[in-house]
Amino acid sequence: MAGSLAASPTFALTPTATKVTTTTNYISSFAFLNQYLPDLAEKEFARYGNRSIASFLRLVGAEMPTNSDLIKWSEEGRLHIKYTGLTPTAISSGTQLFTVASGVCSYRIGQTVFLSGTNGSAQKGIITTVTSTTFTVAYYDLTTGASDPFGSGTVTSFVYGSEFQKGSAGMVGTLEAQNSFYDNKPIIIKDNYSVTGSDMAQIGWVEVEYEGGAGYLWYLKSNGETRMRFDDVLEMSMVEGVPAIPSSAALAYLSPSTNNILGVAAAATTAAGTKGLFYEVNDRGNVWSGGNPTALQDWDQIIQRLDKQGAIQENAIFLNRQFSFDMNDMIAAQNGMGAGSTSYGLFDNEEKMALNLGFTGFKRGYDFYKTDWKYLNDATLRGDITAGGVNGILVPAGSTNVYDEVLGEKVSRPFLHVRYRASEREDRRYKSWVTGSAGGAATSDVDEMRVNYLSERALCVLGANNFFLFKA
Repeated sequence: MAGSLAASPTFALTPTATKVTTTTNYISSFAFLNQYLPDLAEKEFARYGNRSIASFLRLVGAEMPTNSDLIKWSEEGRLHIKYTGLTPTAISSGTQLFTVASGVCSYRIGQTVFLSGTNGSAQKGIITTVTSTTFTVAYYDLTTGASDPFGSGTVTSFVYGSEFQKGSAGMVGTLEAQNSFYDNKPIIIKDNYSVTGSDMAQIGWVEVEYEGGAGYLWYLKSNGETRMRFDDVLEMSMVEGVPAIPSSAALAYLSPSTNNILGVAAAATTAAGTKGLFYEVNDRGNVWSGGNPTALQDWDQIIQRLDKQGAIQENAIFLNRQFSFDMNDMIAAQNGMGAGSTSYGLFDNEEKMALNLGFTGFKRGYDFYKTDWKYLNDATLRGDITAGGVNGILVPAGSTNVYDEVLGEKVSRPFLHVRYRASEREDRRYKSWVTGSAGGAATSDVDEMRVNYLSERALCVLGANNFFLFKA
């Protein structure tokens, strides 16, 4: 008979909050270990392997300092202007007026335009009048008595040139760059680990490995795990962060009046939260939902969308295990270079090699490199999440040019990077310090060693229109 996958293990997936040795403690998980039998010490077994997930941002991004509470940047808009959903009026003497669906009309008199209607008709003409929300077109190939070419449908238009009479003046008005302005605010992230002086002097029961080596001092293991957990939290905060909406409970809690030892009154503009990767791409980028793209036709839709955005040649896809399986199956189904097939170009066009590697990438118009993202598979994090689940994220590789408002100039920045608070006197990228009176520290009379961690940072997602979020 066919095998079946057993249910999830019944042991707890979260460590205890206590620092005593119990059968559920994540430091000492063996029931036979107790203080009366120290010679039964055993080497700790890492049953969950390397539990840290802090790798994503280091792979795809960079870290840069900032000395402000607000990070702002400007992204260039489209070079050309295209209007959709235009409403035409009845034609009159071969001319027709169109109303822009939203915003201000940026067309200018003398420009020539292409018009495409939802009724299947297409025309070309020259702009004769412009108001704040309308423009009038005189058609090239319609006589003054011609009927309305677009009827009751809507129209799409773009400028392809201009034409002027001999001896005429120049074009009236100029076209300013249509830049979009974005910002994000850093948040302060903290954690700590403490142990009493007495426990520091006690021999541990389990041999453990930690950053400094190996031994029986179990509190060092706990501190190492605290640091690992803090590293993960730094990354997850940048991925999962959301801004607090006005009048939210989180905003009220984080206001200076309720959570500031200086007792500073809350400002009306107090902001809490930060815009994480998922939030930014969902808000400003591309979203795929309703199941993983498992057919070439699905990826053709994605590629066509990329064509309409920045068209970044190389892209990295971080995905969960099932999404990875689906992509492998999709590419394995392609058996050559015929119609409807794809290229093994990333592997020197060797199909066998691509199969053996499990398809770490493929080329179809653009280069796509995929890697399993542990964060989306971890059972204690996003693994098995359905409601609000994420199956993967596509991140463009390389950098883009943006206008830095602080520097006052155009600069090259990675599409995805972290900005941390720093100055000549204070670097808050990753702070760690020890307080208490034990372990060599002498900052207070408290009989403990407390290791403190702090970081203040924000994520910058540049050109979010080039990102894809794959929802569960």
